[in-house]
Amino acid sequence: MPKSLKPIILLLTLALPLAVRAEGDDETWNNVIKTQYFPGKTISETDPLIELEAPYRAEDPAIVPLKVSAKIPQTPQKYIKKIWMFVDKNPLPFIGEFEFFPQSGKADLALRVRVNTYSNIRAIAETNDGQYSMVKKFVKASGGCSAPVGADLDEAMKRQGKVKFRIDNSFKTGEPLQTQLMISHPNLTGMQMDQMTRYIRKSNFIDHISVKFNDKPVLNADIDIAISADPNFRFYFVPDRPGELSAEFSDKSCESPVKREACTPGKHYTERYAVAP
Repeated sequence: MPKSLKPIILLLTLALPLAVRAEGDDETWNNVIKTQYFPGKTISETDPLIELEAPYRAEDPAIVPLKVSAKIPQTPQKYIKKIWMFVDKNPLPFIGEFEFFPQSGKADLALRVRVNTYSNIRAIAETNDGQYSMVKKFVKASGGCSAPVGADLDEAMKRQGKVKFRIDNSFKTGEPLQTQLMISHPNLTGMQMDQMTRYIRKSNFIDHISVKFNDKPVLNADIDIAISADPNFRFYFVPDRPGELSAEFSDKSCESPVKREACTPGKHYTERYAVAP
């Protein structure tokens, strides 16, 4: 073997276990996330109630598309009550806690998130009878939480809180209807540099969303800085008759990007949309 190849082979040999460990690393989950959010809970990975779609290599770490699909329908007898989502290696792993109802029709959810470094992304489902199951995907991306704020931030702040619903008005009564909720909001992480001033912008992000149809809950969400700018959610609800779809949400700012002890409540927003066949 040529001597010049020996250092290269040695480096590749040393790097291989590191790559394997990175892709299968459950340390943060076992030692931090599970302990904090699910103490004492048994979470199955052998027969998951949901599927998770995520790109193996993200094109843009600040807008990584994720999709959760439920394997069971939402019925009053049994339904997925909550789905938690995490990016293990983000500075703040918590993406959100999403609450579903029988009126949701399907516990399906699509959204875009920030991924700061190569990491497992997890979705944990809880049913109304107390069962827990988890799926995970490994995603290669880096820099999503600290991706620079664009030069048009001032314009984005002027549009902050504007909402748009998108649904198919040719729906069938009593069947799940896919709905898209688009919110104009910079969702600042507190780790991003303003490209004009070169200062780090303080966090300012949507923290809670509530969606109802005819005053019945369809989706509740507690979310954090991992949600991408201009949050965009796709979910379902079952229209039993014509009525009104409403979304209420709030934002807040925190002194630390990753701690929530010192935060200031921000604005409260409401949007309503008439739904008719």
